[in-house]
Amino acid sequence: MHIYEHSVLIDESKCTGCTTCMRHCPTEAIRIKDLHAQINPTRCIDCGECIKVCPSGAKKAVCGNLDNMKRFKWKIALPAPTLYGQFDNLEDIDYVLDGLLKIGFDDVYEVSKAAEIVSSYTRLYLKTDGVKKPAISSACPVIARLIALRFPSLTENIIHMLPPMEVAASLARKRAMEKNPDLKPEDIGVCFISPCPAKASYVKNGFAGYKSQIDEVVSISDIYFLLIGEMHKDSEIKALSESGMIGLGWARTGGEATAIFNENYLAADGIDNVIRVLDQIENGNIPQLEFIELNACTGGCVGGVLTMQNPFIAKARIQTLRRYLPVSQNSVNIDTENYIPDNFLFDEFPEYQPIARLSDNIAKSMRMMADIQSLKDTLPGIDCGACGAPTCRAFAEDVIRGRADVSDCKLKCANPDKKADD
Repeated sequence: MHIYEHSVLIDESKCTGCTTCMRHCPTEAIRIKDLHAQINPTRCIDCGECIKVCPSGAKKAVCGNLDNMKRFKWKIALPAPTLYGQFDNLEDIDYVLDGLLKIGFDDVYEVSKAAEIVSSYTRLYLKTDGVKKPAISSACPVIARLIALRFPSLTENIIHMLPPMEVAASLARKRAMEKNPDLKPEDIGVCFISPCPAKASYVKNGFAGYKSQIDEVVSISDIYFLLIGEMHKDSEIKALSESGMIGLGWARTGGEATAIFNENYLAADGIDNVIRVLDQIENGNIPQLEFIELNACTGGCVGGVLTMQNPFIAKARIQTLRRYLPVSQNSVNIDTENYIPDNFLFDEFPEYQPIARLSDNIAKSMRMMADIQSLKDTLPGIDCGACGAPTCRAFAEDVIRGRADVSDCKLKCANPDKKADD
């Protein structure tokens, strides 16, 4: 059985058990045990919310190390478009791309370039017969895992398109082999410069049987200071950028959605807003839409926890950079190309155990649901968190599953005969 490897971890030496992270976790993956937070790996979606809200800095994202790229003969950098929004007074993306070459990479392939190609094929995808609408973007790995765990009925709505980072990795490897025919595939190393830990988890675990083409994931915050030391306005730089407005737009909310050239879309960001949208889609309480773009981070990828700058400032900087670019430098003519290449698609959506499923046996699940409700009715109902669970409902489920004892509810012990409606 494959064990999902996460990129969000807890440093218990710093954790004070304050319950802040527990209250903000969108999948109720965190419990407080023995005055420390614990993460349930089967529920965690690596969204990084706990990292953002932790007052003691006890939550951390684990990525790769740039030194690990030294084992390859040919090193390729894949900068996420979010990277460009981290630098003040940046007037030309080429300063960033040239800086990546100066810090040790042999080639740079922009993820924003791949994003423009993905946008073109998404437009073709939406015109394909049999596609379930509204089609939900698969670009954010947090959203894909969230849907699998909390909204499994919506997995059929997810577009079976690989994210731009994977497309970029595949195309970058192909270009490297063409330019350097003496290289072997194992000589080429691809490093993605990421704004969030979820993408690192994606690379570690693969997706739907697909093994990632990326060898290493490093954070934008780690690369930032290395680039600052190499980016000088008075230095000569190479013209490397092959992206347009569409590609850079993917860094912020709405960038992917507007690139489908169809006004019948919805774009939402922030994990709480995303959950509300998914609830409405599942309940059928939403207008007829063609496409839905969902980003777990506020503002889109610019809000990732591995970035350096305020997401709204980064968004404004990217908007300024886009003004001087063509609309796209990598559009695909979908009127002449009537199919999507295989290397842009994944087959089956991975199967996860939905967090709402109590047992594989329906009869047992029904009994457990009844027991949970019965126990919940005897609890105070104030969701105080003193028991180490985020809500009374979650605590009742923990007790019935055998993960907690009813005596952990201090208020119930103090008032054993008190009902929730007293």
